[in-house]
Amino acid sequence: MGTKYFFSLILLGCISLFCVEANAQTEVDERSMQFKGLKYTSKDSLFFINFRFRMQNRMGFVTEDAEDLGIREWDTRVRRLRLRGDGYILGEKLAYSVQLSFSRGDQDADNTGVANIVRDAVIFYHFTNNFYVAFGQNKLPGNRQRVNSSGQLQFADRSIVNSALTIDRDFGLKAYYTNKLGNAVYQLKGAISTGEGRSVNTTDKGLAYTGRVEFLPFGSFTNDGDYSEGDLEREQKPKLSLAGGYSYNKATTNTGGQLGKDLFSPVDMKTFMLDAIFKYNGWAYAAEFIKRDVNNPLTYNSDGDLSYAYEGHGLNNQFSYLFKNNIETAFRYSYLIPSKRIANFEDTREVYELGLTKYLKGHKVKAQLNLSYNVGNQNHSLSNDKNYWGTMFQIELGI
Repeated sequence: MGTKYFFSLILLGCISLFCVEANAQTEVDERSMQFKGLKYTSKDSLFFINFRFRMQNRMGFVTEDAEDLGIREWDTRVRRLRLRGDGYILGEKLAYSVQLSFSRGDQDADNTGVANIVRDAVIFYHFTNNFYVAFGQNKLPGNRQRVNSSGQLQFADRSIVNSALTIDRDFGLKAYYTNKLGNAVYQLKGAISTGEGRSVNTTDKGLAYTGRVEFLPFGSFTNDGDYSEGDLEREQKPKLSLAGGYSYNKATTNTGGQLGKDLFSPVDMKTFMLDAIFKYNGWAYAAEFIKRDVNNPLTYNSDGDLSYAYEGHGLNNQFSYLFKNNIETAFRYSYLIPSKRIANFEDTREVYELGLTKYLKGHKVKAQLNLSYNVGNQNHSLSNDKNYWGTMFQIELGI
């Protein structure tokens, strides 16, 4: 009887979630969230837990090249399957967030050799409404598109700039502070972490030090919309966020710092990040610039085999408009340029991408269709054998 009651409660909670307003709250990965829906609060109100899940199912392909439209590679899979729990214990000051991933592509197993199921396992303590700290594993305060939840994206995937240069999840201590200057809002974020990402087993002497500053001159976005792509809130007044950040990763052993395969010897990484987002009345524009320097990106083993860290810079731009029927058109242009020291191993890359999204229940339930033209070495000609077309259809469903 107890088991039947338990599953009935889960089913009832899941159904109730689909009756909630679509834009009630934006999913944010830098703090514990209290979503409406499947939740439990103790009688003394000292314990709270909130469950949600989401999945992204996709089908897409890339062509042989820009002229030969034969299919070179399919991408048909469950891209993401996540279970997330947020809440607090002993009152709202002591909060937590746990997020697990269950699809192979979401576990970075190909790079690390192990299934990294745990994405977030972090404890928050709120000293005041404006200041809180986090201890555990979650996203570093890096570039905006990475800190954006993958459930809040207007394209099926993040940009090539983010993929190559982002800093990611890490275990450590983070601090977040928000305040106002008149009507303007500023946010200060910092972290000291292991520098090895979520696959770390033992911690070496090198740590990562990350800082970020955000300035919102026209005040806060509706429902944390500065960390959600597209203007689903249809901001009635112009909203803008400008941000910059820097991360120094000392003696990292991964090709991408917190991400990537193993290097043969440790390197020091310096990552500089600038980004901005603007929204008004259904229009949205987002941009970010990332530059990474590595003290010595090329590492070798005793047999002379090479493993290198990605070094270079890139710029991503996204522009969109949301129609009143909740169909959004978006355009993205990204370029990624490797440094001279790794130019023999990496091409300069550009991507032109069109996006069409139908939001059925905000970002929680949506259908996305993307078409891209991928350019290698700044040669845009269709005859360039490094160029190719790509398309992707994805459905996201979550509660």
